[in-house]
Amino acid sequence: MMSPSFDRARVCTRWVLAFLLIWTIAPHASAAAPALRPTPTAPVETEASDEAPPAPDSPQGVVEGFLALGDRGEFVQAAAYLDLGRLDASRGPELARRLHAVISRVASINPELLSGKSEGTLDDGLARGLERIGAITPRDGSEGDAVDVLLQRRLRGTPRWVFSRKTVENVDAWYETLDDRWLIDNLPEPLLRMTWGELAYWQWIALPVWLGVAWLLGWLLGRVTRRIVAPLIVRSAAVADDVLLRRFSGPLTLLWTLAVCRVSLPLMSLLPRAETTMREILGAALVLLVFWGALRAVDLLADLVSRSAWATARPGTRALLPLGVRILKVVVGTLAIVAVFAKLDYPIASLLAGLGIGGLAVALAAQKSFENLIGAFAIGADQPFREGDLVKVEDFTGTVETIGLRSTKFRTPDRTVVTIPNGRLADMRLETYAARDRLRMACTIGLTYGASEAQIRRVLEGIRGLLAAHTKAWPEGAGARLIGFGPSSLDIEVTAAFQTTVWDEFTAIREEVLLAMMVIVEEAGCSFAFPTRIVHLHNART
Repeated sequence: MMSPSFDRARVCTRWVLAFLLIWTIAPHASAAAPALRPTPTAPVETEASDEAPPAPDSPQGVVEGFLALGDRGEFVQAAAYLDLGRLDASRGPELARRLHAVISRVASINPELLSGKSEGTLDDGLARGLERIGAITPRDGSEGDAVDVLLQRRLRGTPRWVFSRKTVENVDAWYETLDDRWLIDNLPEPLLRMTWGELAYWQWIALPVWLGVAWLLGWLLGRVTRRIVAPLIVRSAAVADDVLLRRFSGPLTLLWTLAVCRVSLPLMSLLPRAETTMREILGAALVLLVFWGALRAVDLLADLVSRSAWATARPGTRALLPLGVRILKVVVGTLAIVAVFAKLDYPIASLLAGLGIGGLAVALAAQKSFENLIGAFAIGADQPFREGDLVKVEDFTGTVETIGLRSTKFRTPDRTVVTIPNGRLADMRLETYAARDRLRMACTIGLTYGASEAQIRRVLEGIRGLLAAHTKAWPEGAGARLIGFGPSSLDIEVTAAFQTTVWDEFTAIREEVLLAMMVIVEEAGCSFAFPTRIVHLHNART
């Protein structure tokens, strides 16, 4: 039996692998989401042309350029995109920093949906030279209270689009509503720069710490939960440890970890799209948690069924449990994969349709595999042997190690492993030693022809008395008989069955009996015969 520390290490390893799997495939799912910024709450009137890239002086080019400069922390250059009007020009970089923070967090702006033409959208109902790129809803406000974010066409010098004067005047008020403005104001500027995944450097640094603290709290809360719930579920402490600690400690820890992550997610101050991606990851991890718990429930159910009186009274059905558990786990694992991909917005319907067509082709090409699968069920139903049984399969003897869906593995006395497909094994001659309720000894003793009739009788009576007095000897069928006159010996057949199914114990009993029979033969004045041949020479001349 594995130690609890080993079980906990294995549980932690599975949890980490599952979370890394979700973290790996999440970028593919997020690639299907709108690029760069959150989806707008109101429709944008004009879409950028798909035939040519947006012009640098278009609304789309201006917004993308401003956001790119803000992501790199180049707010002096970003200030050129603001119409400061009568405001102090020295406040330009600070206002650009604040506007970038506001647009990144609360504005419903998607640059890809803005006009890519230099003149902007002409049929949006706004005055010529104005472009609505999104709206900002105040805290606790409704959509009717939203304030438009506007671009204005500046005609002095080189014509270009800038954030309108009214928009710039509202920046400070909008900025004050941000929940994480303390971090923006106090963290060093290099740590605030955006990197891959719309995460700032400080967020990448804080991410492993956040996950580690969440796991530690989840582990502690899981232990507390087990201590509280265990007495309510069962009365036996041993069973409680088995059910709650060994079976469900891992899923319970992961459940609390996900709960802590969900509650503490606002502390990471993620941008809307990064927060959406993180919520999708946590949701996919929750799906995996459900199926992980289902796999543990399958193991628990199989354990309870195997220990029940119903299974004890039906050994054939009980032996089918390992095979049934494996099949059920394959089904649960397949459903888990499909559910995770569905959670990440992959086209599951087309995937399943493709799998159905491909499954037909595979079925035609995998007839042997299906034959082996049917053979596995036949072996489970007929019960010629079970895992752990010592069996003889035609030309070799070995212990059954694993009864799989495709093949069965045997461990030979030489410690080699023999693998036989189930379809072939179902048609082979099988001899199961584990089905014996006792072990039989049969041997033939050869005595020399110089023994008298009285000596032979003493040997027979001595062997019969030896077998009758042995505590392990089965009373029926035990005995010794003179069976014939051999070429060089008087043959005595000795048969006996001993009440044991353990081979090592039987060999020890057999050795004891054989040594005792040697003593009986010696005390009777007889000796054991060995193959001899007498040659008579005849002289033909006499």
